[in-house]
Amino acid sequence: MISKITYHPIGKNDTDKFVFSILIPSWNNLDYLQCCIQSIRKNSRFKHQLIVHVNEGKDGTLEWIKEQKISYTYSTGNVGVCYGFNAPAALATTDYILLSDDDYYFAPDWDFFLLEEIKKLDHIYFSICGTMIEHSTTQYSSMIAPHNFGKTVKEFDEERFLKEYKALPFADWNGTNWYPMVMHRKIWNLIGGLSTEFYPGMGSDPDMMMKLWHCGVRYYKGVSQSRVYHFTSRSTARVKKNDGNKQFLLKWGLSKSTFFDMYLRLGQPFTSYTPEPDKNKFRLKLLRDRLKRLLSVWKKE
Repeated sequence: MISKITYHPIGKNDTDKFVFSILIPSWNNLDYLQCCIQSIRKNSRFKHQLIVHVNEGKDGTLEWIKEQKISYTYSTGNVGVCYGFNAPAALATTDYILLSDDDYYFAPDWDFFLLEEIKKLDHIYFSICGTMIEHSTTQYSSMIAPHNFGKTVKEFDEERFLKEYKALPFADWNGTNWYPMVMHRKIWNLIGGLSTEFYPGMGSDPDMMMKLWHCGVRYYKGVSQSRVYHFTSRSTARVKKNDGNKQFLLKWGLSKSTFFDMYLRLGQPFTSYTPEPDKNKFRLKLLRDRLKRLLSVWKKE
């Protein structure tokens, strides 16, 4: 049962000085949320509007957010990441929506490098994101890994991270799909935010990227110099997951992996705007996806 969401904006002082409206859903994850917000306050070059969605908040999150005078939305139960982003977006006051998980540590000047990329463009049809550094090996070439500065926030070696993170070799990459991700508020509103049918959230990210594609976005850039340390899945490990892969397949007629390869070119070196997909190169994968979709529909019926 989805809990009703309430809205709690703080006063409007200095809202004209904010650059990004940073949306952070959090579910009883106070230690990580504190680390995340403290890193934003410590390591940002500019001022930003912080808006947290508090799921339950039984671990002291709600009280801490109030003490910190941070705008927030609140639900007595866990409403998932889709509502957890869509609700705080309603309180955003800036032109730029930035999506963040609560288990990030933001490196110095992360915001400067994202804003510099935005300034290069003369339009709002973009999706630009920072680059995650992770402690363990990953299947994705768009992440800097493995580089272990601590697997939990209690183990995090902040001093060593700040000395070494900048020197880790990496290049700008194509495809975005990961947070922290920034887009113009008009584009966020145009696609309707995250699709809540993916509750509690598995598959909602690629679904959002597909909606961006269909509304005309072709500029998907991962910025290497904008870096965050990711402690990885502190909340998703606790939640009963939806079958996001199957939902994506049934909704769009192709698998998430085909979308990443054929449309986003996820993890490839960034060159410029993403071209239209060459479907001839993916005929076998598309055929496989159609068969999987037909089988899923048949099983459902």
